[in-house]
Amino acid sequence: MPPLNASEDTIICYAPLMITTQGIWQGDNPLKYSLPLFLLQLILVVVTTRILVFLLKPFRQPRVISEILGGVILGPSVLGRSTVFTNAVFPLNSVTVLETMANIGLLYFLFLVGVEMDIAVIRHTGRKAIFIAFAGMILPFLIGISFSYLLHERTQPVKQGTFILFLGVALSVTAFPVLARVLAELKLLNTDIGRIAMSSALVNDMCAWILLAVAIALAENENINLATLWVVLSSAGFIMFCVYVVRPMVSWIIQKTPEGEPVSDFYIAVILTGVMISGFITDALGTHSVFGAFIFGLVIPNGPLGVTLIERLEDFVSGLLLPLFFAISGLKTEIGAIDGVDTWGILALVIVLACAGKVAGTLLVALLYQIPFYDGVTLGFLMNTKGLVEMIVLNVGKDQKVLDDKSFAIMVVVALVMTAIITPVVTVLYKPARRFAPYKGRTILKTKPDSELRTLVCIHTPRNVPTIINLLEATNPTSKSPLCVYVLHLVELTGRASAMLIVHNSRRTGRPAANRTQAQSDHIINAFETFEQHAGNVSVQPLTAISPYSTMHEDICSVAEDKRVAFIILPFHKQQTVDGGMEATNPAYRVINQNVLANSPCSVGILVDRGLSAATKIAGNQIAHHIAVVFIGGPDDREALAFAWRMSAYPGNTLTVMRFVVGTENPEQPSSSNRVQNDPRVLTVVTDSDRDKQEDEEFINQFKTRIANEGSIIYTERVVNNGEETVAAIRSVDPVHDLFIVGRGQGVASSLTAGMTDWSECPELGAIGDLLASSDFATTVSVLVIQHYVGSDLDDFSTSPDTPTNHHQTFMNRSPKPSSSSSSSPRGS
Repeated sequence: MPPLNASEDTIICYAPLMITTQGIWQGDNPLKYSLPLFLLQLILVVVTTRILVFLLKPFRQPRVISEILGGVILGPSVLGRSTVFTNAVFPLNSVTVLETMANIGLLYFLFLVGVEMDIAVIRHTGRKAIFIAFAGMILPFLIGISFSYLLHERTQPVKQGTFILFLGVALSVTAFPVLARVLAELKLLNTDIGRIAMSSALVNDMCAWILLAVAIALAENENINLATLWVVLSSAGFIMFCVYVVRPMVSWIIQKTPEGEPVSDFYIAVILTGVMISGFITDALGTHSVFGAFIFGLVIPNGPLGVTLIERLEDFVSGLLLPLFFAISGLKTEIGAIDGVDTWGILALVIVLACAGKVAGTLLVALLYQIPFYDGVTLGFLMNTKGLVEMIVLNVGKDQKVLDDKSFAIMVVVALVMTAIITPVVTVLYKPARRFAPYKGRTILKTKPDSELRTLVCIHTPRNVPTIINLLEATNPTSKSPLCVYVLHLVELTGRASAMLIVHNSRRTGRPAANRTQAQSDHIINAFETFEQHAGNVSVQPLTAISPYSTMHEDICSVAEDKRVAFIILPFHKQQTVDGGMEATNPAYRVINQNVLANSPCSVGILVDRGLSAATKIAGNQIAHHIAVVFIGGPDDREALAFAWRMSAYPGNTLTVMRFVVGTENPEQPSSSNRVQNDPRVLTVVTDSDRDKQEDEEFINQFKTRIANEGSIIYTERVVNNGEETVAAIRSVDPVHDLFIVGRGQGVASSLTAGMTDWSECPELGAIGDLLASSDFATTVSVLVIQHYVGSDLDDFSTSPDTPTNHHQTFMNRSPKPSSSSSSSPRGS
């Protein structure tokens, strides 16, 4: 009688106590012990992955490519060709530990995916996205069926139906988190095609999970018999148990937690243990353990509990343990198994036809919904994104011997190639014609007094909100000149799916937020919607930009041009401390501001927030502000004065304009146009400096004429000779003001600011703005530094060179401020 443990497979024996070494000084080799060997393997996987992420970053490739490639490099295809390396670093007896840890990482990652996913989003998905998702699955699935016959002859015997299902699922799925990353990199998240792709991918993802469960059940039961039926029924029973028993229990935990208080560590421990119990149950029932973890995560309600779970697990699981799973996939991939020209031909054919099937299916539905041809093709390529679900399918297929080495290697290469080509192909294909027609209202000066003032407000955190709302409220929105505010919440792209769901879910359902980013966005949107309801003549449209900080300015400028705004407001990168000083919050914010200033399609304002609370309360909830403008000259200063003048029309606001002029001790060079303008024999060349001075004089003269009867506006001129006298004059300003509005002064050289830039901390604020924003400035007031649209003067010169100040006249045609007797009337006229 043969021994009970007899087996035809290779048996690896090792001492069970060989876990930790006694040290190299005792003569022990650390690589012969499981713990130090696992740690070395983990280090190699993480380091290799990170190096590849860095190398592929210029090509805008998703991280999953780097993680699979890292495994391929460490596996038998590259470094694993060396038997010395393989036996030392990845010996056979270490694979069990490595795969176990990889699957634990996968277990918790899919639990987090379930926590982040909102079923309500899928229920509210439009028919267009659902049809695109199904059309994009059916054709590749049929192609998978046809190729299964080609590949099936070359693999060991296995049930044809199971093989078809695995191949079909692997080719038809779309990876939702990977697609979101690709869309963010390509700046397509806020476009129509991006929204459709995200909605369709989410539907596809859910279908893929169902197919995955069926495929695993079939793979682990070779014949469809009573056992297979029990697997399906018991899995359905587990789902029902989670929905009707586990979910109410978790809801009870949430109710027991006081609002605003952190969730108890005991409850967190219970839920994390529940993930392992769910994995154990579904594995015992005959489906994969990850299925149980995903369902368990799916029944966790959105809200503070989900936020806490994600924050505690996300970085460790997705940054350290998940790359192990992809590395395992790479370690199992032996490119050498794809031998012969015919096999490589089949590989190429699979890639081409699988891509073509997805594109054709998607394009067909897209054309039915009258989506342009090239947009439909682009959508088809985007839906080809592969990722986690496909790798799980392939790994289960390999473990259950549904796929042999050759089929597995072919499918891994197919996944890599199909995902890698998406970014370059979409970049070439999707070049939307400049949908944004040129518009003239790119500055406050050019905005007609009886037209809507469109403003783009950028928000990093809820802390930016109160002062910006107070500033907008004081801009005097009226029925003749309403205020349209586009609120853009700036979110750094971290590669997490949780950050992506904020784009898909507009949060109009009143459901709790799924993560901290979404909670912040809810807070910001709610604050601005409350402002919209109470202000009158104000419309608010919330938007979200999810992007790396290095390219965030592209999103801001794109939205500004798309929405045809005249003014962008950016928060300063420093915030006020308790003692009145200024400290930097995030250096990346400063880079964003600098890039927007350099590339903006309209005027830009940087708001130094020191609190813009009510200086004076007037009737109702209206608040009054004392505004000061420092005017030296140039287009930026004219734009600043135009904005301040608009604010002065708000009931209760006062405006003090201080114009600094050059004294007799340091006269500026007389204008060439003044010297020769009356001499017909001399050719006159009007320089930019001359034109600026002429526009300054005309603008100020018109301003003084218009404010002659307005008691709330004070205009003064101060004579100064140099930068020191300018600084002294600004420091002597009455501390009653709560807002300074100044021009950046870009490109304007004046003796009045000479030397002031030598000790400038923030050149992006200009000489005067930097002085007012500095920590040592005696009066701590909020400062708005404005830069006019840099192309504005060129536009004026090209359209009407003989009348360079025609837009000043347009702006001047505004209604005077209501008299004091009517100042307490409701806002708006």
